[in-house]
Amino acid sequence: MSRGRVTLLRTDCHDCAYVGGRTARLEFLSPRLALDDRRYQLLLEQGFRRSGPYIYRPHCPTCNACHSLRIPASQFRKRRRHRRCRRHNGDLHVAAQPPVITDEHLALYRRYIHHRHPQSSMANPGRAEAEGFLMAPWCTTVFYELRTEAHGQLLGVAVTDVLPDALSAVYTFYAPEAEHRGLGTLAVLLQLAEARRVGATHVYLGYWIEDAPTMAYKATFKPHEVFDGRRWQWRG
Repeated sequence: MSRGRVTLLRTDCHDCAYVGGRTARLEFLSPRLALDDRRYQLLLEQGFRRSGPYIYRPHCPTCNACHSLRIPASQFRKRRRHRRCRRHNGDLHVAAQPPVITDEHLALYRRYIHHRHPQSSMANPGRAEAEGFLMAPWCTTVFYELRTEAHGQLLGVAVTDVLPDALSAVYTFYAPEAEHRGLGTLAVLLQLAEARRVGATHVYLGYWIEDAPTMAYKATFKPHEVFDGRRWQWRG
């Protein structure tokens, strides 16, 4: 799928949510384009990402700090912090569920968004807003639930797209009081384990900005590859 065969639209410029003082802009595919898992994987390989059913990538006028980052599943090696995270969460049970937002999911998602983005317009999302952000009708998606084994308490959900030869980490939300557990890191470790189990080559982690503290955890998964706009660069 080449750039010349699809229609790309652009948003207006707006303040960057990750790097202060910078201007951001997105380009996205026409919603009229027919998509499926195979086409979406081809777009991931070209640095795109999805938000709900919309496929986009950064196209900022004066900045190129955002880079897609992916992990070769078979070559990933756990570091000490990753082994510690797994031990610290040994009391959790993981279960794959269909992409249906239950009342329990929605309540947890609202708490997470309110905690992480209290001043944003998305701080009190309804079911339609959550579905519109997390899901796409043309994509195979799984909700990996993280629950305590003792009481079955839902602590987190890792929304994951399952593609022909890859997994894509769409979004992970979790209980604010469980932030010390490192559930975002745990979710990636679980996705990597699942990728190896099914023989997928990569786990895509979305965009990474080297100077953004909230994204620093992504680069701890090594080796990884960063897309420079033309090709994937290996970083061991």
